[in-house]
Amino acid sequence: MTPPKSAVAAAPSPVLRGRGPRRSVLFFAFAFAVIADPVSSVAYAIEAALRALHGDLALLLPTMSLVIGLVVLVTANYWQLVRRFPKGGGAAAAAGRAFGARWTFLPIGALVVDFVLTIGISIAAATSAVIALFPGLAPFRIPLALLLLLVVAGLTWFGHGGRLLFAVMTVAFVVISVAVLFLGYTSPHGTGHAAATTDPGHSAMLAVVLAFPVAMALATGIEAPSTAIAQLGQLDDTHRRRFGRGTLALLLVIVGGLTLALTALAVRLHIGIPGPDSTQIADIAHAATGPGWLYGAFQLTSSLLLLAAASSSFQAGPGLLKALAGTAERPGVLPPVLGRANRHHTPYWSVVVYLAAAALIIVAAAGQEQELVLFYAVAVFVSFLVGLLAMARFATRENKTALAWVNGLAAAAVAFTLAVNLLRGWPMLSLAATLLIAAGLYARWTRAGRPTGIEDIEARAEAD
Repeated sequence: MTPPKSAVAAAPSPVLRGRGPRRSVLFFAFAFAVIADPVSSVAYAIEAALRALHGDLALLLPTMSLVIGLVVLVTANYWQLVRRFPKGGGAAAAAGRAFGARWTFLPIGALVVDFVLTIGISIAAATSAVIALFPGLAPFRIPLALLLLLVVAGLTWFGHGGRLLFAVMTVAFVVISVAVLFLGYTSPHGTGHAAATTDPGHSAMLAVVLAFPVAMALATGIEAPSTAIAQLGQLDDTHRRRFGRGTLALLLVIVGGLTLALTALAVRLHIGIPGPDSTQIADIAHAATGPGWLYGAFQLTSSLLLLAAASSSFQAGPGLLKALAGTAERPGVLPPVLGRANRHHTPYWSVVVYLAAAALIIVAAAGQEQELVLFYAVAVFVSFLVGLLAMARFATRENKTALAWVNGLAAAAVAFTLAVNLLRGWPMLSLAATLLIAAGLYARWTRAGRPTGIEDIEARAEAD
């Protein structure tokens, strides 16, 4: 349970009392753990764009550049959101205060779906990374994915103790990726055989516009710093803002840099759509380094990073359900059983819910992350859209015209991305699930007498 504000303010903070290095270690652990999800998205987002382009390598870099441009726009919004809500809360807090408490449930429903998809796609992508390294495991793709899912869910039993480990995995992947890129640009082991360009069947600009929304899976995780700062109860508002904004800046530099560098290398080395037992990012690393230890290290660190991203959602998702279930002092909107926790504060029945949902979508997608990526940039973009509209409303109320225009432009871009993805058909299931969960939570909230504080549910979930 979140301690009273007075208690937080009165207690001397060991981090703030300590010297700079202690705060630096905290920032390292916080920032690199939080960005594990968006960094891990590099493993499948570039390939998703190439598949949407029907293998046209000539259009891949413009497409991913457009993706990074939109990531910058969304990040700019969350930069403002962190400033406004330094105690955490994300899009849910913004929506509740801009439009009323009932609108809080739309981003909450989107996050519930997003957590399930993050677990499913991260486990599937980690399985693909393992199979690319050990092709003999290909016939066992689904059992291997389910085994990894059970392992990650089991580790969740021990709570948040793995945060620093997640940070180390993120750094390891970034360091190995830089080594792969250096070799790929200076002395590649080989090249692929993909044609530089194909006939997309329509104009190049239209092909890029239709393809980039699929790769917006890269943007998932941008909201994480704005909610995760609620964990930093030992810091004051000023330092939480710095941590949140510093993490967003780090996210943008690392994700943007890795994405564009790997994309350009794929074009340079003619690495096209991979075979059934590999991934594009694995093919890039293999062409750059050959089959030696560096290639193995790249596959290992990418798979571990993806498992870390799944584990992070296995903590955040059940934590959200636990917060919605309430406490003895604060009535909730979900059955109390979902809030029951072990001595490590893990709500084990909520973990079981996410475990079952993730297993279902992994089996339905035959363990293929590229099947799931089509659904990914839908639910979270509903949350982005609501958050952007809320920030635009705040800016309009406060006569901050420039900010209102920036937020409005980002909202329009997000709405377009969402619409294009929905026009593909099956991703409508993500939107339907988001709306059904939001409506169900709203109905239970109304039946419970509309308890106050629902706008801060994400902040409470992280603080717990």
